Amino acid sequence: MSKISLIIGLGNPGKEYAQTRHNAGFWFVERLAEQYGISLKTDPKFNGISGRGNIEGQDIRLLLPTTFMNLSGKSVVPFAKFYNIPPEAMLIAHDELDMNPGIIRLKTGGGHGGHNGLRDIVPHTGPNFHRLRIGIGHPGSKERVSGHVLSKASNQEQNLMDDALHHALTQVKLLVEGNTQQAMNQINAYKPN
Repeated sequence: MSKISLIIGLGNPGKEYAQTRHNAGFWFVERLAEQYGISLKTDPKFNGISGRGNIEGQDIRLLLPTTFMNLSGKSVVPFAKFYNIPPEAMLIAHDELDMNPGIIRLKTGGGHGGHNGLRDIVPHTGPNFHRLRIGIGHPGSKERVSGHVLSKASNQEQNLMDDALHHALTQVKLLVEGNTQQAMNQINAYKPN
C-alpha cells in the first residue's frame, strides 16, 4: 500500500457554508491541521487553502479547494500534478448522503457515486484514490438533496458526525504510514453510540 502524502477535504468556501453538511470533508482536514499544529494558508495558485506538516512522522500536505464543490477538480488536479502526488497517495474526505450521521467509511477506488466534488476529480485522476466518506444522511427525496447538504445538521446529528470524525482522526497514524487495510478495518468498524 502506498503511503498517503496528500489529504484533501471537500466543501464550499465562505462563512455561510462553514457549518453545512456538505462541508464535512473540510471539518475533517481542519481538525487534522489543528491536531498536528499545521497552519492552513490561502493558496491562490491552486484555488485553495493548503498546508504542509509532520503527521506521525510523515510529510503530509493538506488541501481545501475554494472553488465550490462542483469545481473541486480545478484545485485538486493541478495541486497533485504540481507536487507529483499520484492518486494512490491521496485521501479525499467528503460528505456521504447514503450513510447516516455517525457512520464513517474508508474505501479505495470506485466511481463518484453522484458526489459532485468527486465527479469533477475522477475524470482527471482516475478512481484509485482513498476516500473518507462521512455520513450526513439522506433527506428522503432527490428534490430535497440540495437543501439538505447546504443546511446545518441538528445538534444530535452534528454530535454523531463529530464523534465519527474524532474516531477517524485516531486512525490517521495507520493511514499515513500506508497501513490502509488496517485503518479501513478500524474506521469501518466504528459504530455511533
